[in-house]
Amino acid sequence: MKIDIRTYADGDWDAICRIHDEARKDELHLAGLSDAFVPLSIAAEREGLFDYTVIVAAIEGAQAGFAAYSKNELAWLYVAPKFGRRGIGRKLVKYALDHMDRPVFIEVLMGNDAALALYQSCGFEITETLSGRMPGNEAFSVSVNCLTLK
Repeated sequence: MKIDIRTYADGDWDAICRIHDEARKDELHLAGLSDAFVPLSIAAEREGLFDYTVIVAAIEGAQAGFAAYSKNELAWLYVAPKFGRRGIGRKLVKYALDHMDRPVFIEVLMGNDAALALYQSCGFEITETLSGRMPGNEAFSVSVNCLTLK
């Protein structure tokens, strides 16, 4: 299975909305925050998705995941659940890291053990745990692991 990573294009919008919405529901469920779900069509603006560099993973031309990063922050990473556990997330992380400066920071919701394991296997270390309001849906309290890659 060949995974291609490329820059986001306008034609990817519907696909990344589906990917985000399916994967985000799973992520929030693991954190006990299912009621906090906000679709990407709203979250993208609230959380500044396009303030970041957005990349897309594709398998045989079909969008399977996406990530968004800045100079020092990996801010978004979602893989369609049907494509999970096939190395897509790892390939997105590696691509982003190859284009970022160090140190790199990321936050992972408490309860999302699969994401935490992925980032730790890529060399990230937990530096602290924080609690606060959920960005983009401030009605909910969250706890996150803050990770750094030096």
